[in-house]
Amino acid sequence: MTAPLLEVANLRVRFPTPTGTVEVVRGVSFTLGRERLGIVGESGSGKSLTGRSILRLIRKPGEVTADRLRFEGIDLLSASEWQMRGIRGARISMVMQDPKFSLNPVMTVGEQIGEALAVHEHLPRRQIRSRVLEMLEAVQIRDPQRVFGLYPHELSGGMGQRVMIAMMLIPEPSILIADEPTSALDVSVQGEVLRLMNDLITRKGMGLIFISHDLHLVSQFCDRILVMYRGRIVEECAAGELDRATHPYTRGLIASVPRMDETRAELPVLDRSQWEQA
Repeated sequence: MTAPLLEVANLRVRFPTPTGTVEVVRGVSFTLGRERLGIVGESGSGKSLTGRSILRLIRKPGEVTADRLRFEGIDLLSASEWQMRGIRGARISMVMQDPKFSLNPVMTVGEQIGEALAVHEHLPRRQIRSRVLEMLEAVQIRDPQRVFGLYPHELSGGMGQRVMIAMMLIPEPSILIADEPTSALDVSVQGEVLRLMNDLITRKGMGLIFISHDLHLVSQFCDRILVMYRGRIVEECAAGELDRATHPYTRGLIASVPRMDETRAELPVLDRSQWEQA
């Protein structure tokens, strides 16, 4: 049996507040192989913090603990900051939600993608430029030479997201964490970006953690799904079996999604009293 790329056991994230410590990720456990794992739930359920915790991006006064947080045999919790700099981007990459806020507005596209490569590999400038142009072509950007010299404000939403994907994939990481990578895009561009990600991930044999609030999208794109509520995983299932989910929270989320052939007078409201825990 192949060892998983990532092992997470009893992951917890806490923040101090004037009224005491608040735990926002509460005992999350899962493994990730060379597969597409979806994490879904409402805003505030702890999805993004789970992804950021893996890369040790939760800064003080936040506190991250876990019984196990291992990537390819490396204990991420005990790794030094110097070791983490070699892992972030190069071996585990994260695509953020909106390129308008993630790309540097005063650097060209070529400079930013090239920087992601130069930080982890000592290559001549000409070779970096060649690799960047190849990556822009791989993410299906027309006229890579022209886009290389553009600034982020000159890009459309879909093109900006492709640039973000190119930047995260150019070091050829083992794991890609995609945090709501298509939420700011219209449906047609969303489909193109997902097809692109799927192609690159399949060809490179990577593991993907796909964070989203869109149940339908995740069920079609991913292999496995984790459903989070208030910092906990309340259900895990194969993506193709989502319609057979049993937890009342998951059933409530599914029921609240409108359908094309909708006949209900109003959408149901989640009855949280069925599963609320302290």
